[in-house]
Amino acid sequence: MPSVFTWTVRVYYEDTDAGGIVYYANYLKFFERARTEWLRSLGIHQQDLLSTEGAAFVVRSASVEYLGAARLDDELTLRLSIEKLGRASVQFAQQAWRGDTLLASANVKVGCVDAATLRPRSIPDIAADKMRAA
Repeated sequence: MPSVFTWTVRVYYEDTDAGGIVYYANYLKFFERARTEWLRSLGIHQQDLLSTEGAAFVVRSASVEYLGAARLDDELTLRLSIEKLGRASVQFAQQAWRGDTLLASANVKVGCVDAATLRPRSIPDIAADKMRAA
């Protein structure tokens, strides 16, 4: 079973819509932050990859299913795991939970690109090795 990374986020006023619930697109922001914190927890800093390897991660696709509503001041637990690690891409399963209630579930595919050309390239070995070990 793949390891699961968790990270918590608090819902702020700016995250909510006129109805007082988290605006649907903000779950994508929460999921992005969780992926960044996961990389950071592995010792992978995206700015370092950019400056030393000329590599950047970009979202290729995202599919989100919304199952419940988060509200102002809720504390959400974001979970992620790798479904597939390829040579130039990573497929993630991500979830947002409030306590025992699943609020949103996503499948996100992230590709590695050459920062200068934006063409696909292999994930730098230093990063890929750490991802495999996670």
